[in-house]
Amino acid sequence: MTRIAFGTSGWRGILCEDFTFDNVKVVIQAIADNLTAAGEHHKGVVIGCDTRFMGQRFAQEAAQVFAGAGIKSYLCDRDTPTPVISFEILRRGAAGAVNFTASHNPPEYNGVKFSPSWGGPALPETTSDIERRANQMLGEICHKEVQLDVALKNGLIERIDPGPAYLEDLETKIDFDAIKAIGKLGVDTLYGTGRGYLDAPLRTHGIPFTIINDNPDPYFGGHPPEPAEKHIPDFISLVKGDPAIRLGIATDGDADRFGILDADGSYIEPNYIIALLLDYLIRVRKMQGGVARSVATSHLIDAVAKKHGVPVFETPVGFKYIGELISQDRIVIGGEESAGLTIRGHVPEKDGILACFLVAEMVAREGKTVRELLERLYGEVGRVVTMRDNLKLSPELEAIYADKVNAVPAEVAGSKVREVIRIDGTKLLLDDGSWMLFRKSGTEPVVRLYGEAGNDARLAEVMAAGRKFILN
Repeated sequence: MTRIAFGTSGWRGILCEDFTFDNVKVVIQAIADNLTAAGEHHKGVVIGCDTRFMGQRFAQEAAQVFAGAGIKSYLCDRDTPTPVISFEILRRGAAGAVNFTASHNPPEYNGVKFSPSWGGPALPETTSDIERRANQMLGEICHKEVQLDVALKNGLIERIDPGPAYLEDLETKIDFDAIKAIGKLGVDTLYGTGRGYLDAPLRTHGIPFTIINDNPDPYFGGHPPEPAEKHIPDFISLVKGDPAIRLGIATDGDADRFGILDADGSYIEPNYIIALLLDYLIRVRKMQGGVARSVATSHLIDAVAKKHGVPVFETPVGFKYIGELISQDRIVIGGEESAGLTIRGHVPEKDGILACFLVAEMVAREGKTVRELLERLYGEVGRVVTMRDNLKLSPELEAIYADKVNAVPAEVAGSKVREVIRIDGTKLLLDDGSWMLFRKSGTEPVVRLYGEAGNDARLAEVMAAGRKFILN
């Protein structure tokens, strides 16, 4: 390993290759030094993990390094959802949190996610400082440790259960009594941290449900712990096979992303869920404010915003930018096409638990299936369909990729390019309202192609033109 590099959601690596105890301790010491330099070290840090291999051991080692730096740790007593950790930062007034998670990545990965005192994912100026400090210390013994039993005894480590406070707060944000009208729910926690969070409120309120994959499994049942259509065939079969189930709700490995199945077991794109919830929150809940979406997220959201006369904030990919707007109280809802969202008054972090229950509340109160709600919305603001594809680059294409996207043509897919947006990747807005976006992976020779149009046929044309532009 040559260096520590933080991506959109922290530093991630393959276990035993670059994600080792030695390298993790370097990163934790760098975070400790960052907090000390900022004068926040006296507030303490929350430490948690998901259900991956050695997660609780990594969390314990981190707490011992923080103790060696004189920083108190609030160590979660079990694997904990990312949004719950974010909530605990704010509730305690902590300096931040370290979460050992690789979210929806395959089981051979783990990661360190740092969230500062405002509760959202760390912004680039913070992660850049941590990277710099860590890379200067790589390969050295640069930290002290206080053993767990000693640190517990002297108060530098405190074991906590952040679940009850989060669930109590969730009761103020979700109408669980309304959800009773929905009938039966299907629930899938994908062997991750959502167990005890997606099911507990349903039990409390006597809402019938069937749950699967609610035991911790570091292998996640052989699939990446992502509630995307291709990874949840067992859940789709469950919902399709039980006519009593009116909605399927799922969370990923660290419960910051959501997955929604309609009553017939069909998968609903997260893009559409964000647009539906924006409309619901403004129209039914009477919430006021704008909406934030990443550059890769559907413009159906823009159409709903126009309907209600509220502003749209377009951000780079990475929920930290949306979280910042939530913390500034500027938006009703913020979301990403990769199934992350939060709302005003909640944590400035993706929350798949909240998202699932909001959808359940919406479906129950509206008395319609998700697809029926979407068709009604289309009738009001126009139809929008969206797609994403991964394009693998040859070494020759990768060498010329930057030059290619810096010289986009004036016309693509039979339409003029009305505007080029480069806040994250290269996004081409076409004069017929369709668009495409090219974003190159930072870790592999892959270009992520996003496209959107007013119907399936036009979307196929846009996607074909995007593939041709990149691969020819």
